[in-house]
Amino acid sequence: MIEYYFYIKALHLIFVITWFAGLFYIPRLFVYHIEANLKPEPDRTILVQQLQLMTRRLWYIITWPSAILTAIFAITLLILNPLLLNFGWMHVKLAFVIVLYIYHFKCHFIFKEMQNNVVKWTSNGMRLWNEVSTIILFAVIFLVVLRDALNWIYGVAGIILLSVILMMGFRMYKRLRSKDPNA
Repeated sequence: MIEYYFYIKALHLIFVITWFAGLFYIPRLFVYHIEANLKPEPDRTILVQQLQLMTRRLWYIITWPSAILTAIFAITLLILNPLLLNFGWMHVKLAFVIVLYIYHFKCHFIFKEMQNNVVKWTSNGMRLWNEVSTIILFAVIFLVVLRDALNWIYGVAGIILLSVILMMGFRMYKRLRSKDPNA
């Protein structure tokens, strides 16, 4: 099976990408759903029903299958190359992956609420929630690419800097949106 290692690795990467596509888009659909609830009837009902359908398709046709296939191919890669577990960077990467699955399950919880017309988030809160997957993506990519060459102090500082930049961008967008509600 070792001769198939790189094919399995390619499949793993493909499903990581499609998983992240779903994780990036699902909170955006949640934002639209939250904002649709503020619309007058009949717009509200029409928009909410359409967004629930779009969200359901994204979640069950792309995001969940991608998350499962990502895990299957990752486990297969670790079985084929267990020496990867000897590296500190892999332990940190796996910790971020666990956080990513927790994020995924929380999104699933929010998805279930939205499907039942239970809206507990503000659109701004959901926009902030959307950035969690971005931070995890940056952390994992840098860990995998830089591996042992990664200076942990710079890595941590980089993630903090990315978070600060994202928060500043969010605040600027919020200010812009308060001036122009159609932005």
